[in-house]
Amino acid sequence: MTHANAPLTPTGRLRMVHRHLIDGIPQSHVAAEFRVSRPTVATWVARYRAKGKAGLQDRSSRPHHSPARLDPAIVAELEALRRGRKWSARRIHHHLVGEGHQVCLRTVGRWLHRAGISRLRDLTPAGEDLRRQPARRITARGPGHMVHLDVKKIGKIPEGGGWRAHGRDSEAGRASKRGPGARVGYTYLHSAIDGSPAWRTPKRSRTSGR
Repeated sequence: MTHANAPLTPTGRLRMVHRHLIDGIPQSHVAAEFRVSRPTVATWVARYRAKGKAGLQDRSSRPHHSPARLDPAIVAELEALRRGRKWSARRIHHHLVGEGHQVCLRTVGRWLHRAGISRLRDLTPAGEDLRRQPARRITARGPGHMVHLDVKKIGKIPEGGGWRAHGRDSEAGRASKRGPGARVGYTYLHSAIDGSPAWRTPKRSRTSGR
């Protein structure tokens, strides 16, 4: 994209071509004057001779023929899967490969982006927030099907306090870790509750320490 004061806008290209064709200045000198390469000057001079001022306009870089372009039927299918089932690009890719189509995941994502449906919110009606969907309750099928487990970490504080009370490198802090029965570290309390409606009673708790 060129800005308004770029030296090689269509108007600047016409001025450059006139310096060579009308004023008779060699292409190498014109290239040095406009600070471009000599092949650039030759390109625009050839386009002006072939089509006049119309040849100095910007052209699309899109190729005239794309033999590896994705089949329009496959494009329509992936768009239908995205709009109808709201599948992700990866799932659509696996579906198309399963049907025998030679298509890569990146191609599917690129076509969804071109269609403007690459994001889930592009398929959502205006005003609808997907993050505010009603919560769904998970119901256990029977006893033991869904167990809620909680682990609580409890620190072992020696008699008289540990290093937080006396200081990490203090003599009292080091003495609290020595001697018979001085057990420092943590205790992990495990609590399990059955999530079944008729069996919501606490299970056996186990304690482990280090």
